[in-house]
Amino acid sequence: MYRILMVEDDPAIAGEVARQAANWGFEVRQVEDFETVMEQFAAFEPHLVLLDITLPRYSGYHWCTRIRAASSVPIVFLSSAADNMNMVMAMTMGADDFIAKPFDMEVLIAKLQALLRRAYDFAQPAPLLGCGGAVLDTAAAVLAWQGQKIPLTKNENRILQVLLEHKGRVVERDTLMTRLWETDSYVDENTLTVNVARLRKKLEAAGLRDFIQTQKGVGYKVGGTA
Repeated sequence: MYRILMVEDDPAIAGEVARQAANWGFEVRQVEDFETVMEQFAAFEPHLVLLDITLPRYSGYHWCTRIRAASSVPIVFLSSAADNMNMVMAMTMGADDFIAKPFDMEVLIAKLQALLRRAYDFAQPAPLLGCGGAVLDTAAAVLAWQGQKIPLTKNENRILQVLLEHKGRVVERDTLMTRLWETDSYVDENTLTVNVARLRKKLEAAGLRDFIQTQKGVGYKVGGTA
């Protein structure tokens, strides 16, 4: 089942799209807190995003830029501001389509189906993992945070992937080393310590402080309380 995240502040439109899309087998989640769109994006891991332009706090253009910095997921704008300038701006910022309001629901569903087929029929979507607004694209080995793209080494990417898969729980050092052993490089206790230290330094340089927490003598975790 394809998942669609809808960033639309008109409850009537959002509700109708959700109902109609569900009839075609889509799972639609409506954003309710318009200040935490990226957190909801990371938690839901949608296959496609529907965006309005005029939203509370930040515009749809802002969120389009943030989402595109973290993912290649298809983005479709739904807006009554369907003049050429807004259409061009939407595409320039990374949108895949622009549908003017009011729209025909059958046309919308057909466009969504076509976009999803093109995006996923011949390739699996890159797995995205997130916590606190930071989104890890494991396929690209990039962590997105507040508009920045933080490139990661193979080991750094694997460490963050394991920690985010167990978000809020401590991952033992042995578990991390076992997962790192799956790569083509040998990893011992000291190598793990050095990799985590370097990763922390890289994240802190980007302003992401205390993201990885240590439980002395046991392991590491992200999320939850320190």
